[in-house]
Amino acid sequence: MTEKMTRKAFLKRAAVIGLGLGITSLPGEFSKAQTASKSRVTIAINESVRDSNGAVVQAIVDKMLENSVKKLMDANNAADAWRRLFKPTDVVGIKINCLGGPGIYTSKEVVNAIIKGLRLAGVPEENIIIWDRTEGDLKRCRYQINRDGSSVRCYGTLPIIGYEEQPTRMGEFEGKLSKILTQKITALINVPILKDHNLSGFTGTMKNHYGSFENPQDYHANTCDPYIADLNSIPLIKEKTRLLVYDAIRPLANGGPVNNAGFRWNYNGLLTGFDPVAVDYQSWQIIEVRRKELGLPTLEEAGRAPKYLDSAAKRGVGTNDPENIEVLQV
Repeated sequence: MTEKMTRKAFLKRAAVIGLGLGITSLPGEFSKAQTASKSRVTIAINESVRDSNGAVVQAIVDKMLENSVKKLMDANNAADAWRRLFKPTDVVGIKINCLGGPGIYTSKEVVNAIIKGLRLAGVPEENIIIWDRTEGDLKRCRYQINRDGSSVRCYGTLPIIGYEEQPTRMGEFEGKLSKILTQKITALINVPILKDHNLSGFTGTMKNHYGSFENPQDYHANTCDPYIADLNSIPLIKEKTRLLVYDAIRPLANGGPVNNAGFRWNYNGLLTGFDPVAVDYQSWQIIEVRRKELGLPTLEEAGRAPKYLDSAAKRGVGTNDPENIEVLQV
């Protein structure tokens, strides 16, 4: 943090600064989920999602996501589901995760399936932005940089777009948000890859926003608690987020956040939802089941329990109460 303040003082000052108010969006189905009786999470598993050579099969991923979004929205067809989430006038950011490098990142097949859905909603390709923290990370994961033209855009906050001049403060979090998040997009799809993290326990939708601001290195103490919770309490993040999609095709159970091949496994899944706490809670359970199968200690026993889930629930970001989460198998 740039100044020494007590938690009480921070809470009094909690405000969003420099948020690029030139772009606004409707809260959409995501915000409705915050007041629903139960937060809905879909889990789609298909053993055929990888071929005999281990390559991800695009057509299978497309169908998995299509069925997931239909189930999430109680829609009869995919076009209706996507049109209820996005408008043709939206500029949609797809926040992926490439920090782990070429061995472990949000797969292009999952991103392609999302783009297919956005096309069904009538969103023009030039209104779709695939993004992450740096273009160097994107390039290492074989994403092609494209800042203009009539096709899907793909670029990082760095080195060109940059961060807001003024920091955003919320609770114990203070950081300059990416201008992609604040100024370039009207709607956000958060797409992490499910993986263990040596400091936060695991990387989920909420941790994925550590690639959305300038100084994440300042907020890894105490298993990132309450910083992840405070970051995800920022109104702009909550309001712009329309959909959460987890790439859980080949998760990482231990040794993250970089690739650790010995702890990868074929879960062959996708998770979707609107409530980041609920979706992250379910993803955490997937990690714990695998750790138990491998004879590894639980994240709590390893001193890395994701305590920020409790903090986020207390702040109204979502729920981590299993009784208030509706898990739908697809």
